[in-house]
Amino acid sequence: MEAGRFAEGDHFSACADAYAAYRPTYPRALAELLGSLTRRRELVWEAGCGSGQLTVLLAERFARVIATDASEEQLSHAPRVENVAYRRASAESSGLPAHVADLVVAAQAAHWFDLPLFFAEAQRVGRAGATIALVSYGVVQAGGDVDPLIHEFHRHTLAPWWPPERRHVDTAYRTLDFPFEELATPLLQMSKRWTLDEFMGYMRTWSAVRALLRAGESAKLDAVEAELRRRWVGTAPREIRWSLVVRAGRL
Repeated sequence: MEAGRFAEGDHFSACADAYAAYRPTYPRALAELLGSLTRRRELVWEAGCGSGQLTVLLAERFARVIATDASEEQLSHAPRVENVAYRRASAESSGLPAHVADLVVAAQAAHWFDLPLFFAEAQRVGRAGATIALVSYGVVQAGGDVDPLIHEFHRHTLAPWWPPERRHVDTAYRTLDFPFEELATPLLQMSKRWTLDEFMGYMRTWSAVRALLRAGESAKLDAVEAELRRRWVGTAPREIRWSLVVRAGRL
């Protein structure tokens, strides 16, 4: 992909700087859970790593991390860590050798993949008995005074703009075909303390909001922001929460 040109279906390269700044980082409890599900911790392949929101935590628990993404722009914003190798590659064709990974993981990314091809690639790259894990977080919770407004915007105003693949996030990945021996995992929580400006930065990274803005419908975003500012009251940060789900299995 040439610099400045983005493939059809690439929802995030054009906002890679905002994605790195405003997408939430994952809790250490997630990396601890993933580590507990693996039999060895020598190498993890993270597919669709984006700008490294999970990668840095994996690097604390695995000897080596190979983190791939199809977007060079996203990778350019990922933090550099000694035991992490970032590579531009698709989830369906990683370029990794066969049978080397103890864990194959994708965080908030698997719904964009060609899943049969990705699963075949995971089987090829994973060691026998390795773990595969798909991580996703759902609709944000920012407090009872603003949640009805956020959810109305998310579910109704943005309904025409969400890519069809995004429906799997709304069902906590339960609608994905997952052809592996499934492992039980707990429901986790993710949280950040954000000001309204930070929260709006996050909303502007949503694929549906990006599509809405490209269509010249910015007034719809302006309207919800104005009402959020009225309800938020003040500039103090508040706790923002997401439920975090993991579908894990054995390769």
